Amino acid sequence: MLSSRPTGQQIVSVKPITVPAPERGIDLQVKVTAPRTGQKLPVIVFSHGNAWSLDGYEPLVDRWAAAGFVVVQPTHLDSRRNAIAWDDPRFATIWRVRITDLHAVLDNLSNILAQAGLEACADRERTAVVGHSWGAQTAGALLGARVLDADGVPGEDFSHSAVSAGALIAAAGTGDTLTPFAAENLPFMKPDFSSMATPALVVAGGKDQSQLSTRGPEWFTDAYHLSPAPKSLLTIAEAEHTMGGIAGEMAAETTDENPARVALVADAISAYLRAALNINDAEWTALNNTAEGGDGMWSIISK
Repeated sequence: MLSSRPTGQQIVSVKPITVPAPERGIDLQVKVTAPRTGQKLPVIVFSHGNAWSLDGYEPLVDRWAAAGFVVVQPTHLDSRRNAIAWDDPRFATIWRVRITDLHAVLDNLSNILAQAGLEACADRERTAVVGHSWGAQTAGALLGARVLDADGVPGEDFSHSAVSAGALIAAAGTGDTLTPFAAENLPFMKPDFSSMATPALVVAGGKDQSQLSTRGPEWFTDAYHLSPAPKSLLTIAEAEHTMGGIAGEMAAETTDENPARVALVADAISAYLRAALNINDAEWTALNNTAEGGDGMWSIISK
């Protein structure tokens, strides 16, 4: 696995920055993290998993910033700091608000970057979306995935023209094997990947057993197998849902703490995005070569 941390690059974070979202009810706030120096820096808009916030995922975000990305992190309504529980009437529409949050960030990106003092440094023509868990479904919608209704009909198109590539970490699979709890409380977990045409890397854990599906870890590979090319799939044999601790090493959700695994996820995504955004494909090529000659603990396939 990759284990070396980018060194010699200081990063800075600016928070909170409030983004216009008049219909939301609660202010939409973001955090921006970036290297202190650099020009034409690509942008990642990151969607957190259930209950997290703009203050989470530092192991990923800091590494991406050190590698030369500007990372924008919104706090979605489901953040535990907003105290919206499963039985709250607002919860049923949070999946839509999450998508609207990302659209608001992208539509106001110039102003966000300006408030962070980064407008002259960032390259808004090279923008990607990344998400983990529920955030992966949110990000996937901007890549072109849709949600099937009760009759199996694909819903509206939430893709965004500013997004050129993406990465989905532990993205929920199809909705035909949801547990009774998930089927009742999370009816939006019925993704249709057939329209997700934007280039993307899917990251799946070989030991990620979801409590929301009766299938095994392969459920988390549907976003790769059921979407059109170009796509790539990084499978990490020993990884569970938190991929070694991407949300935080000491977080209660981290069931498989492994800093080297976190580094692999972060570096694979940055390498993939550099290639997909037409910056440089050397790192992605090297990573694929390493996987081919590795010990089988992680693998990469592409189509």
